Amino acid sequence: MTDPAASAYRRFRDELLHHGLLISMGVDGLFGRSGGFERVLEGVNAAIGAVGDVDRPEVMRFPPGIGSLQLEQSGYLRNFPHLAGTVASFSGGDDDHRALLDSLSKGEDWSGTQRPTGVALTPAACYGAYPVVAARGRLPEAGALVDVYTWCFRHEPSIDPARMQMFRQREHVRIGSPAQIATFRETWLERARSLVESLGLPMAIEVANDPFFGRVGRILANSQRERSLKFELLVPIVAEAPRTACVSFNDHRDLFGRAWAIEAQDGGVAHTACVGFGVERLTLALLRHHGFVPGDWPAGVRHVLGL
Repeated sequence: MTDPAASAYRRFRDELLHHGLLISMGVDGLFGRSGGFERVLEGVNAAIGAVGDVDRPEVMRFPPGIGSLQLEQSGYLRNFPHLAGTVASFSGGDDDHRALLDSLSKGEDWSGTQRPTGVALTPAACYGAYPVVAARGRLPEAGALVDVYTWCFRHEPSIDPARMQMFRQREHVRIGSPAQIATFRETWLERARSLVESLGLPMAIEVANDPFFGRVGRILANSQRERSLKFELLVPIVAEAPRTACVSFNDHRDLFGRAWAIEAQDGGVAHTACVGFGVERLTLALLRHHGFVPGDWPAGVRHVLGL
């Protein structure tokens, strides 16, 4: 029996490819982007920036890689081993090179000639900010506020075009006291709602949980929901399928403060929170709800995006 959701994902993906907005790279969840797609995406990114710039955050831009030790320190490997990715490279001598060439000529697996480089692929844009802030010492009374934007990787190949393996996140990260964290999250819940409404997209904000791995992960997910530590702004990108999380609001409590020994102004462990926008997902939502030709979109939406 055909899965209606899978058929809907495949149909939407094929439409995006047909209109030349996405470019197939032969791997599920891995796409090139056309100039038209990028113009819309950068309009989305600029609109997010316009909302957050009033807070005068510190801007940090990181490459799509972090140190493997940083990934370990974050706890990501313990909680999400199924999503993590690392970078390996050839580091052998002549004998190893010959073995590699032999494997290639036979069409065999050659990955055994690769060795870890100490670089991991970034799973979330905010991960680069915490060690930087921690290295500065005790936080000032105002705490820290950082604007980050980078490519991320999560290993979850899918025919759903909104579930890409490599994608971009625009995040604002708040580091400080529990009261500062609460104010930050309430502010961004309202800001994100208003922004997505201005884009003419249907949406809802609901309590959510991260995709923790295994039996212990189910306990963590239940706890996260019970304490309302994560909210998601959901948009129905494919009508026949479940709604897609396009913005997430995360209260980490002191998890990352302890992981990186970030010291609050009062000498205690700092709390952290972030709001993350999936710019590809919001771009796909716009294409689904307004059509594949941005020039035909409502004037108000084009104005917000600068198109």
